[in-house]
Amino acid sequence: MSPRRVRAMTRKEIIQIRRDVRTLFAALAMPVVMLFLFGYALSLDVNDIPTIVEDRDHTALSRDLVQRLTASGYFSLLRYTDRSEEIDAALDRGEALMALVIPEGFAARLTSGAGSSLQVLFDSTNSNTASIAAGYFTGVAATLNAELVAGRLRRLGLQMAAWPLDIRLRIWFNEEMKSRNFIIPGLTAVIMMAIGVLLTALTISRERETGTLEQLISTPVTRGEMIVGKLLPYVALGVIQMALVIGAAVLIFKVPFQGSYFNLVLSGLIFLIGVLGWGLFISSNARTQLEASQMVIISAFLPSFLLSGFIYPIENMPIWLQAITYIIPARYFVEILKGLFLSGVGLDVLWPQMLFLTAYGLLVLNLARLRFKKRLM
Repeated sequence: MSPRRVRAMTRKEIIQIRRDVRTLFAALAMPVVMLFLFGYALSLDVNDIPTIVEDRDHTALSRDLVQRLTASGYFSLLRYTDRSEEIDAALDRGEALMALVIPEGFAARLTSGAGSSLQVLFDSTNSNTASIAAGYFTGVAATLNAELVAGRLRRLGLQMAAWPLDIRLRIWFNEEMKSRNFIIPGLTAVIMMAIGVLLTALTISRERETGTLEQLISTPVTRGEMIVGKLLPYVALGVIQMALVIGAAVLIFKVPFQGSYFNLVLSGLIFLIGVLGWGLFISSNARTQLEASQMVIISAFLPSFLLSGFIYPIENMPIWLQAITYIIPARYFVEILKGLFLSGVGLDVLWPQMLFLTAYGLLVLNLARLRFKKRLM
């Protein structure tokens, strides 16, 4: 392999990138735009659940229950109503996610020790949100229950015994329990996968469409030199892209970074080489840029988005689909990023993922080199 010819190919590709504003936009601006769109729009946190209340009791205790719900931060009171039909309408329109019906005589039955019931209705169109909301309500109700029992015992001159089970919770790695803290590191891998593959997937197919591929074929540049020469500028662009995305994640979204920046750069470079190599392999097989773009969506963006585990847990997928995820490189980079951002682990833990990404990069680069032929197809 001639360093001189590799430099010439690299210089040619840099000039091509500088002339193509769309490529520069896709490489530098699009990742940040995608991070902001997904980062702010994609959230699994459930807060301010819109709630409508029909209070038929109108007592201090019924108002205290509603106040506890709103004070928790999970529920947002839309309004009180006196008509059951309005509850049905609010749930049908999607205006309210939860409806609480407090029966008449609620406080009287509770204070007398007879016990009372509550009717709680949920809009389970989004089953995940509804189940989380139900869990929040159960927690608030359990606290009120415990206080009522303690108060009844005090009135009888008794003291409530300590709970048999002493639960002491410690939240590791994501103490604030914000979904953004684990979504954005995984989203970084998905963005780098999608944009990185797209960048190199258009290179050879663009040469073929514009007619400059014939000139390259007539030169003494070998297949390996062409692949390396085309790869190097995009590696540099990918590093800048990664720096922009990681910087936005840490500085703007305030995602905590606990690991080593050296391990981040090293794993990012290995991942980038494999991603860009896969793009070159696609480009060597596609006759047009449109065909290359379609192949990128099918082989890179959708698998990395759905099967990398960055938002959809892999262990919840069918067994046969879990097996497929083992060949998705974004899965391993997602694990690396989450380990570096949240857990602060090092290469002693992440070496299996690094090893797979290294093997993947070597494999796809060789596939791209072998697939590219110095003749017109």
